[in-house]
Amino acid sequence: MTRILRLPAVILIAELISCSTPAERDVTCFVDPFIGTASHGHVFPGATTPFGMVQLSPDNGTSGWDWCSGYNYSDSVIAGFSHTHLSGTGIGDLCDILFLPSMNEFSLALSDSTASVAKLNRSYFSHEAEQARPGYYAVALANGVDVELTATPRCGIQRYTAAADGVMGVLVDLGFAVNWDKPIDCGLAWDGNSLSGRRISSGWAEKQYVYFTSLFSVRPASVIMIKSGKKAEGSSVEGTNIACILGFDLRKGDDLIIKTGISAVDEAGAADNLMKEMPDWNFNTAAARAGQSWQNKLSVIKAASADTSTLDVFYTALYHSMIAPNLFMDADNRYRGTDHQIHTAVNFVNYSVFSLWDTYRAAHPLFTITAPELVPHFINTMLSIRKEQGKLPVWSLVANETNCMIGYHSVPVIADAIHKNIRGFDYDSALNASLHSAGLDFRGLDQYRKYGYVPSDLENESVSKTLEYAIDDWCISQIAADMGNSDLAAAFLQRSKNYRNLFDTSIFFVRGKMSDGSWRPDYDPLYSHHTNSDFTEGNGWQYTWLVPHDVEGLISLFGSRERFIQRLDSLFKVKEAVKGENASIDISGLIGQYAHGNEPSHHIAYLFSMAGAPEKTETMVRRIMRQMYTAEEDGLCGNEDCGQMSAWYIFSAMGFYPVNPADGKFILGSPSLDRAEINLPEGKTFKVIAENNSPEKVNVSEVFLNGQKLNRNYITYSEIMAGGELRFIMK
Repeated sequence: MTRILRLPAVILIAELISCSTPAERDVTCFVDPFIGTASHGHVFPGATTPFGMVQLSPDNGTSGWDWCSGYNYSDSVIAGFSHTHLSGTGIGDLCDILFLPSMNEFSLALSDSTASVAKLNRSYFSHEAEQARPGYYAVALANGVDVELTATPRCGIQRYTAAADGVMGVLVDLGFAVNWDKPIDCGLAWDGNSLSGRRISSGWAEKQYVYFTSLFSVRPASVIMIKSGKKAEGSSVEGTNIACILGFDLRKGDDLIIKTGISAVDEAGAADNLMKEMPDWNFNTAAARAGQSWQNKLSVIKAASADTSTLDVFYTALYHSMIAPNLFMDADNRYRGTDHQIHTAVNFVNYSVFSLWDTYRAAHPLFTITAPELVPHFINTMLSIRKEQGKLPVWSLVANETNCMIGYHSVPVIADAIHKNIRGFDYDSALNASLHSAGLDFRGLDQYRKYGYVPSDLENESVSKTLEYAIDDWCISQIAADMGNSDLAAAFLQRSKNYRNLFDTSIFFVRGKMSDGSWRPDYDPLYSHHTNSDFTEGNGWQYTWLVPHDVEGLISLFGSRERFIQRLDSLFKVKEAVKGENASIDISGLIGQYAHGNEPSHHIAYLFSMAGAPEKTETMVRRIMRQMYTAEEDGLCGNEDCGQMSAWYIFSAMGFYPVNPADGKFILGSPSLDRAEINLPEGKTFKVIAENNSPEKVNVSEVFLNGQKLNRNYITYSEIMAGGELRFIMK
């Protein structure tokens, strides 16, 4: 039987306020953290703060690709609530420092000494007894405990309410592991007042450190240490599969509040974070502060639409865009570097979780508008990582370089910031670091420099690597040009044209080329293979268009704009399916062979406009928004990927998109919002208005910028940041 959760007053009040226009109401009420938790979205529904270190969220205890965040809406059990999670990634890790309350006695009957006690004691739950909003999550567990979660940037706060008289057991399980994660060195200690410990694990992050300190609002009647599923003597325990069970004598309706500080540095850092960010026991106040932190950030855009579901999708996307990168620094400015040494940040805030192969395309350009104050911190973090590990980050995860995906995509982020004249980091150091990445002998880069492409017979994913390297080279050219180094700019501009070496003008596709200059035989543009292919999570149909830095050059290879548009049309109409027995599961959200569920396709619909057919861009982007984004749990057609899937929607819903992620231009499309007002620094605003907008009127007859008719298909970053009005007349 479903219980009614006893919610804190701050949440009840918010629920009673109906949302009307975001300009007048709390915009957080348009956010549904459950959007994207089903199917392949891979997001978590739990409590976090904007770009925070803590993501306190439920874990199903199920391993599998659709549980990369620890949770999938299809599941019916919860193994506990852990303090770290990834948002929308395609690989699973984290889920550290897990708590599970129960009014039932915990079973220790493990058939395997390496098994998790939490997994053995998972509790059923109902989605009808579950709710979430920014900074808050609640669920009624079938084991007799109502659970509420909230967070500060570095702390998790839990409130457990007993549904009956009795002993509430709280399991703290450091042996809990899902997907790639495996504990390798853990410790727990109870000092009579607090529980503290460490969890060092190996997974996607090769060696991850998490230290914690927890305080309890009720003194436990018992504390039992567990090692490998058996009770251990004493008040501390060490090992790879350890846990403890704390027992609390409670009456029905009694609350137990647990507050936990975490740190990647040491236990003292965790305790200090807890003392500075959560000195009291007021859960309601903490939840209200978390909600207000989201209100402050999400209010950067005031959106309006006649369709409430459009606002739900838009503000949830804006919410998802502000979860990562994650704060990775203690309150005293210490952090663990990728050299695993402890550093102190000077004049910057250190972050982690840089999903750069995804986020360089639109999420980082979005930050230059929605969170420009954070951009220097992100780049200073990248420059610090370069000092610590010897190169700019590729895919940086909690003081580890995963080297996941391809390219050296810190460079577009740097180039974009320099081109937009964003200050707060050293431009010379940034250029030197970018040149260093371009000169590495890494993943075919040495062959790329030698041949002008990555040969198929020498390197896997050769075509995708060539195309991504060419984009990064163009970005270095732009950095050099912006800094007045014309010779360096010319050299890298020429290098950025290497994509041309893999374009076969006889078939109008990019394809693999051997080191002897011959084409790789048996080419099929539909073919994809996860581990043995010329393409990364894609095929020839999808990658032929990955030249966002030189669209005019790509058009010229087709011989005419008409042929380019005709072939681009065909991409969305191909009836054949992706071929390959081991094709990447990331190729999702298909319209023909266009795959919106994966990032290499994200700019493609805007290429129609750049080739002279804006009405085709307008029609297609509206179709993608309508078809690939909904307000349901499965409302994301692919991995959210730390904000990139959401950033595409945010830009497109406002009517423009950064095809080239580092040139400061935004190609116009078709806004789905009726109105959007972006709040900018210095009190400026940039308004977007779509007159006569409706689901049926998706095409644009005219566009006006500050009252003047716009006779081009783009606006610039400087035009946005100066404030003003962009008006679309829809037809």
